[in-house]
Amino acid sequence: MSEELLEFEDYQDYMDDEEVQTDTRNYQKYLTFRSDGLLFGIDTNNIMEIITNLTPIKLPMVPRFVKGIINLRGQIVPIVDIRLRMGKSEIEYDDKSCIIVLNMDNTELGIIVDTVDQVLDIEEERISRNHTRSEELVNGMISLPDQSVVLILDCEAVING
Repeated sequence: MSEELLEFEDYQDYMDDEEVQTDTRNYQKYLTFRSDGLLFGIDTNNIMEIITNLTPIKLPMVPRFVKGIINLRGQIVPIVDIRLRMGKSEIEYDDKSCIIVLNMDNTELGIIVDTVDQVLDIEEERISRNHTRSEELVNGMISLPDQSVVLILDCEAVING
């Protein structure tokens, strides 16, 4: 009986060691959204909230992609249409369109997207980083098991661009 107990304890120790090893992978949560038929991902650490049914107040003399501002609990947040920021055509917003409010280094910005999809756990090592900088607002991409590709949005470039 004591041998069986020792074997079980040894197995438990082994399993505990295995759990520690599998937990060393670096996963990050990404919110996915669609814009102009493309699938994008944003690190959830940069997202404050998602807003629906809120129309920005238009501003004069701003670039075309700046749709205006919103008052978010006393905080003025500029709103950018991500389609226009990428040089794509403008569309009418519908009930699936929403604003994703980003926060990078205490700078807030809202981006209007066509639709929000889901949150994915993505292993950081699987992201192919964009070293050519050919896409100004994208700093990486990852292929999903269903053969779709998620473009990782460079939040810093969106905010500072």
